[in-house]
Amino acid sequence: MRSQVLGLVARRFTGGNGPYAGLSMLPDKILWPLHRDGLDPIPQMDDWRSGKPVARLPLPFGMRAWLVTGYEPVRAVLGSVDAYSNDFGRFAGKIGIGVTQDPGGLGFADPPDHTRLRKMLTPEFTMRRLARLQPRIEAIVAGRLDALAAIDGTADLWHEFALPIPALTICELLGVPYEDREYFQELSTTRFDLGAGGNAALGAIGASLDYIGGLIEQQRREPGDGLLGALIKAHGDDIEDRELAGVADGVLTGGLETSASMIALGALVLMTNPVMADKMRAGEDVDAMVEELLRYLTVVQVAFPRVAVRDVRVGDCDIREGDVVMCSLSGADRDTMFGPDPHKIDASRPANRSHVAFGYGIHRCIGAELARMELRTAYPALVRRFPALALAVPPAELQFRRSSVVFGLDCLPVRL
Repeated sequence: MRSQVLGLVARRFTGGNGPYAGLSMLPDKILWPLHRDGLDPIPQMDDWRSGKPVARLPLPFGMRAWLVTGYEPVRAVLGSVDAYSNDFGRFAGKIGIGVTQDPGGLGFADPPDHTRLRKMLTPEFTMRRLARLQPRIEAIVAGRLDALAAIDGTADLWHEFALPIPALTICELLGVPYEDREYFQELSTTRFDLGAGGNAALGAIGASLDYIGGLIEQQRREPGDGLLGALIKAHGDDIEDRELAGVADGVLTGGLETSASMIALGALVLMTNPVMADKMRAGEDVDAMVEELLRYLTVVQVAFPRVAVRDVRVGDCDIREGDVVMCSLSGADRDTMFGPDPHKIDASRPANRSHVAFGYGIHRCIGAELARMELRTAYPALVRRFPALALAVPPAELQFRRSSVVFGLDCLPVRL
């Protein structure tokens, strides 16, 4: 849903309500925080973070926006509960669209609505509650490994392994029919890829909400055992269909594309880091290695945008009421706060600094523990089953997404 706001900004800047050009036509001064050099943020991110960790983004039409790249300033912004608003209505007024296009969910909600919705969801995402999914995750991973083993020659690890694992897990969690998983994979990818243009992102979100609305109608009549059914049983009279669809849409797409990208890119790191792969295979420090992979990759590159509701000072900058603030999670997680060489992957880093790959504060990803379960299961199983796993193409030939809020790739050719 973060991509939606940037896409709508692009709509205003490119003009018109018809099919407008993909965001690749926008100047790099807008999109560069989403660009990477291989797996690393581009050098410009280091330059900004070291020289001006809180700085104005040079946007046209007088729109005032800030990019925050430093670790401490990012946490200060994301941790504030009264200086900024995530309310979609505030963005709608700034970029000339109707509030009826609000996608709903937690990301674009402020307290008390955010507090109420998150309170409903939280019991379903505790470690105790999620533990019921662990056997299913293990079975899904085992099934995908068997499918890989049946492939002769080159296999696409993205489509055969990384994407199906979270897709099937989220379908299990929500109660989405298995046969619809490919449809949601496509919608999830489209909404986060800014190169496809804002119309495509909005269309994907609308299609997802419409589909989930149909599921909710069914669940209202006969609640099942999934998340939708559980919320209807416990809070059916306290949550409207539109609200429930927004919440479910956020869980579905937020937990699909992000986890799939982490599995694929983490596997890529393991293929090029035999020492880490050996430790993962032996079950040594799996938790620490997963956390370091999360920090190093930080696939969700920017947090939900915020609007300042009062004048506030961040670092040495004065942000005015009404200014838009964007926090670079990928930039913050490469801060020297993590050690002298933050661009190096090192699972032995001290644990006194927590990464912000899942965000921070009241909008921190509610599905973080589910994602960790998937990663802790998928990585060791993959390198154990295929100890000779290697790229089937030179690294320079891998096609990474250039302007996507969720960093990743669409194909990962490997030899098993």
